[in-house]
Amino acid sequence: MRFFKSLQAKYLLIILMALFVVQISLLISGFIWLNASVEDVERGYAGIEDKWHQDAGGIKNGTEDTVMQLFKEWKQAYPEASMFWVNDNGHLSAELNVTQDLPAEWDPVYTAEFIKERYDGNPYTVVAFLGQEHNQGFIVFQIPRMIMENASSDKTKILSITSLVLIILFIIVSLFFFRRIRKRLLYLQKAMAVRDVDNLPVSIHVKKDDEIGQLETAFNNMVHELRESHQREQEEEQLRRELIANLSHDLRTPLTKMRAQIDTISNEGLSNDVYQAFHRLEGSIDHIDRLMENLMSYTLLTASKMKYQPQKTDILRHVRTSLAAWYPLFEQESFDIDVNLGPFEQNEWLVDPLWMDRILDNVLQNVIRYAKEGRYIGVTTESASGYDVIVITDHGPGIYGNAGEKGVGIGLSIVDMMVRQMGLDWNMESGEHGTVVRIKRMKQKPQGETVDT
Repeated sequence: MRFFKSLQAKYLLIILMALFVVQISLLISGFIWLNASVEDVERGYAGIEDKWHQDAGGIKNGTEDTVMQLFKEWKQAYPEASMFWVNDNGHLSAELNVTQDLPAEWDPVYTAEFIKERYDGNPYTVVAFLGQEHNQGFIVFQIPRMIMENASSDKTKILSITSLVLIILFIIVSLFFFRRIRKRLLYLQKAMAVRDVDNLPVSIHVKKDDEIGQLETAFNNMVHELRESHQREQEEEQLRRELIANLSHDLRTPLTKMRAQIDTISNEGLSNDVYQAFHRLEGSIDHIDRLMENLMSYTLLTASKMKYQPQKTDILRHVRTSLAAWYPLFEQESFDIDVNLGPFEQNEWLVDPLWMDRILDNVLQNVIRYAKEGRYIGVTTESASGYDVIVITDHGPGIYGNAGEKGVGIGLSIVDMMVRQMGLDWNMESGEHGTVVRIKRMKQKPQGETVDT
């Protein structure tokens, strides 16, 4: 049952109609038309002969006027015909529309030869005696056979036109069939490009149970599976965020207590080695606290719950202020600090100051943790044809060069999300001779001018 609803069955039906129904119709109609044409020609000749004999026999007084009156009547019916009368004395007495040279006197021998030559020839010739007594001579009717056969030719043209019409009809039906298929495929293509608020495709209405309908059904099943998968993913993501938030909160409480106990013990009289051990322990606790803070920030950013408040900010002054808070740490670690912040064409950037602080803190914190060996930190500015750039450089082994230090990934992920959400760009080049971080802002493009990026 499904096969008869398929596109294949419909197209096979069109082919069968073209191959069998149309062909059989053409053969039957052609046979009928040809037979009818032959019969019409034969019937036409027989009708002319019978009528000519009848009209000739109906003339009682064979005079030139009566014969010419008969010729004129036939001339109206057959304009191409020629007619003449030879009386009982063998004299050519009347003629109409005759183009050939005829003798004025006809003897029996010439008459017999004329009838013999014209029998079943062209033009078609009919000879009939005038009057019932056959004593008034004979009249001759001649007409080109082409005139009689034109009817058959016209019917052949009609048959050819009918065949052409049937072929065109088949082409139109086929085009209509494939046009509907194309229209449905284009509809399906457009439906695949439509997205809802969750950026998922939308189900479409299935109208027919054919191959395209089955494809539409498969598409709807895929959409349903995608929605179920997306819903499960959202539920798992929500569960993960809640778990991270709860874990961060639960871990910060004991870390705070540990820091308080370390401060209490540090105030007691301790040997230098013990004091250094407690100092390293306090640094580890601070590191864990920063990791938890990064984890919380990353969770909020991915959930779009960290509020973004952009405002015009003097970026050079902001970078100097952030660096000032890090100076003591870099000096404590004996870093060579090189700051050269040249002015931009436009020093005001549209950024969130708190987010910018977080970006700089994460980058500088990575320098403290992973570039101690280089003992160098450089912060400079550059201006390219399309960008203003803040460049932060160190001479460490690279963020991937020290296998003993972990935890850089989440900090840089936070940098990436914050930078891009503020409409900025950034890149990082890290190798065995150091790391370079560039934070870029595209210059405002004057009207009518392009920026080479």
